[in-house]
Amino acid sequence: MTNTVLAGATTAPAAGRRRKAAPAPTGPDRIPKPSQGWYRDKATGDKLRRVTTILSQGSTKGDVLALWAANLVAETALNNLPALVSASLRTEQRTEMYDWLRRAPLRKKDERADIGSAVHSIIEAHVLGQPIPAELTDDPEMVPYLDNFLRFVEEWQVTFEASEMVVGNRTAGYAGTLDYLLRSPLIAAEFNVPASTVLMGDTKTGGELDVKGVYPEAALQMSAYRRAEVAWLRDGSTVPMPATHSTGVVLHLRPEGYRLIPVACGDDVFAAFRIVQQAAAWVSGLSKTVVHPALTLPTTNSEERAA
Repeated sequence: MTNTVLAGATTAPAAGRRRKAAPAPTGPDRIPKPSQGWYRDKATGDKLRRVTTILSQGSTKGDVLALWAANLVAETALNNLPALVSASLRTEQRTEMYDWLRRAPLRKKDERADIGSAVHSIIEAHVLGQPIPAELTDDPEMVPYLDNFLRFVEEWQVTFEASEMVVGNRTAGYAGTLDYLLRSPLIAAEFNVPASTVLMGDTKTGGELDVKGVYPEAALQMSAYRRAEVAWLRDGSTVPMPATHSTGVVLHLRPEGYRLIPVACGDDVFAAFRIVQQAAAWVSGLSKTVVHPALTLPTTNSEERAA
């Protein structure tokens, strides 16, 4: 069921005063924007749950991240053992070192998020035929990502249909921003489909090239985007979600190279996404209300008389 809010509903104004209605959004302002785990459609009032929020709340992704964080803290501690021992002998330094150590996963996530955002900016500029920002092309850390992305495009004869496009399913109550839609005669041949077939695409920059860096949640995410009902163009207008093949591709992009990984995102995976969506609704809603305060043993008549 789609979650909605009443468009234009406000507290009644004082007598004699009329509050001006907010102007209807126009142009790109009609594209829903994410806010606190939701995409809010100003044009229709629809409130659609963010796909990445659904996955973080309803899938096993949280368990994987918890294990990753624990391993990272342990590794950071062992790599800084002399400093830890020294800090443990002084109360003030001990507190500072404790805070620094426990924040290691947050620092790493921020670092990865910065790289991921930069890579997406590079891809978006390329897809739109716009100059790639100089701060990215001049950044030595980003140069290998750019080179490997362009090598992927050339080697697989990729053309792009869309990039960073907001899509939503009002019936199922979710929305998200897909990375891109693409065509590739070489990928299509691998999948034994016509060369003109549109494919769902995603980019991941985490992990190492020879270590697993693409996880099953990518399939759930892509299946949700694939089964969207509506897509917002850059001018703010909407079109039906373009049809895409039931197998998409994830570009695992790293400084040392890239891997192109097929990912199933058909109807069976979408059915699993809907179960994850229900689990996320449980975590964020009903689960917070089911455990009640402890019962108090009733007072007996003899205890009342003694009192």
